[in-house]
Amino acid sequence: MKIFCIGRNYADHAKELNNPVPTSEPLIFMKPNTALLLNNRPFYYPEYTKDLHYEGELVLRICKNGRSVQPEFASRYYDAVAFGIDFTARDLQDRLKAKGHPWEIAKGFDRSAPLSKWLPLEALPDVNNVHFQLKKNGEVVQNGQTTDLIFSFDALICHISKYFTLHKGDMIFTGTPAGVGPVQIGDVLEGSIEGQQFLTCSIK
Repeated sequence: MKIFCIGRNYADHAKELNNPVPTSEPLIFMKPNTALLLNNRPFYYPEYTKDLHYEGELVLRICKNGRSVQPEFASRYYDAVAFGIDFTARDLQDRLKAKGHPWEIAKGFDRSAPLSKWLPLEALPDVNNVHFQLKKNGEVVQNGQTTDLIFSFDALICHISKYFTLHKGDMIFTGTPAGVGPVQIGDVLEGSIEGQQFLTCSIK
């Protein structure tokens, strides 16, 4: 199983971090399997960062194997969405970026990817127009709408599969909207899709 992640896929988020907005192709990075945190288990704040940020995202579940998928077939390769959080050690990431180094340790560390249960696509009113939301301590901090994606679900499938063979069970974190920010011990994050809460993550 592979965990693909897409960076800067919402223009407002790229701008809030003073990053260039991708226009020609998606920014792809990956997390290892050990990053997954399931079943609403608590997240324990790592000792190696002092600036941990949440990034709420919709996640696609790959349902069949595929390589070099063409646009007209892309929608057949995912069958469900979930709510995920891409936890980021922002201080580590900034330090590594300043040196021109890869920043996997800032994104792919253990339990950095809390993931909710899956919601079948048939349960969504419109797979191309999905609303999702993240609350921190009961206050809305992120509102996402997939109509604002720079690269659509289908476009991501086509692009990723040019370089990596997709396998059933792989997942794609599709990008975070504006509103990312820090968390502290004691905070509670709640993620919802179309108004239905799917994820609860307590910071310990």
